[in-house]
Amino acid sequence: IPYVMEHEIAAIQNCFRQAGLTDDQLLFTYIIVSKRINTRFFKMNGKPSNPPSGTIVDDVVTLPERYDFFLVSQSVRQGTVNPTSYNVIKDTSGLKPNHLQKLTYKLTHLYYNWPGTVRVPAPCQYAHKLAFLVGESLHREPSEQLEQVLYYL
Repeated sequence: IPYVMEHEIAAIQNCFRQAGLTDDQLLFTYIIVSKRINTRFFKMNGKPSNPPSGTIVDDVVTLPERYDFFLVSQSVRQGTVNPTSYNVIKDTSGLKPNHLQKLTYKLTHLYYNWPGTVRVPAPCQYAHKLAFLVGESLHREPSEQLEQVLYYL
């Protein structure tokens, strides 16, 4: 997390400043999304079962010194559902935690290649797909002509 704060967030803020935006004009939220975690949650109503899609856990099992939460965005028919961990590193948006959590859950519905929800918000899934395609297929930098268009995904 310190590396992200010192390098990635600083680089993003420098880009915003170069674009002419000041820190007080910018509403910015940076969240680290982790889907490879060992945490599991169960709904206890007689016998243990999976929690419903949209379940948010932001108390007791989260770290008190961090702004973090877990989200169960999918429902599974067989096995145990895996939550996704969200760690809010920087937040100047002014959104209440409840609103940010709802927005995160709604973004899991917006991935166009799947009719239901995905484990991570759609922008994360698109970034993962783009990085995979560039790394596996292009083996070089993408063309500069593609920098301003999104339809090549």
